[in-house]
Amino acid sequence: METQQETSKTINVQEQPLVNDIETTAPGKLRVIKRNGKVVAFEEDKIKVAITKAFLATESGNAAASERIHKKVNQISKGIIEVFERRMPSGGTLHIEEIQDQVELQLMRTEELKVARSYILYRAERTQERKKRSTRNRYSQ
Repeated sequence: METQQETSKTINVQEQPLVNDIETTAPGKLRVIKRNGKVVAFEEDKIKVAITKAFLATESGNAAASERIHKKVNQISKGIIEVFERRMPSGGTLHIEEIQDQVELQLMRTEELKVARSYILYRAERTQERKKRSTRNRYSQ
């Protein structure tokens, strides 16, 4: 049998709006259209993770702990954010592909050509995987 305290916890959790829902609908915020069509809040950390992975793919295993890499990742992601804030000072919605294109451009602008190449090849690989999955799903139905 559920205690009064457990019931209270359940109700409180259900009544609290999801933070991501608030961020997604708040005016003046950037939003992202994912490939599945869902609109989510823009998260700079996801850009940093993607850039970091591209650096790790081109540099030695110690790159993750490198202060130089962290500075570069922050600089590049800041440049990307600035581009979108200039384009959409009042907030707006971007497609995930626009963000990824901007990552490529910023990597090239900062002359991180090996990292840019790694990122571009990874994107192309993922695109091919999605196409294969889509084709398999279409024929398996």
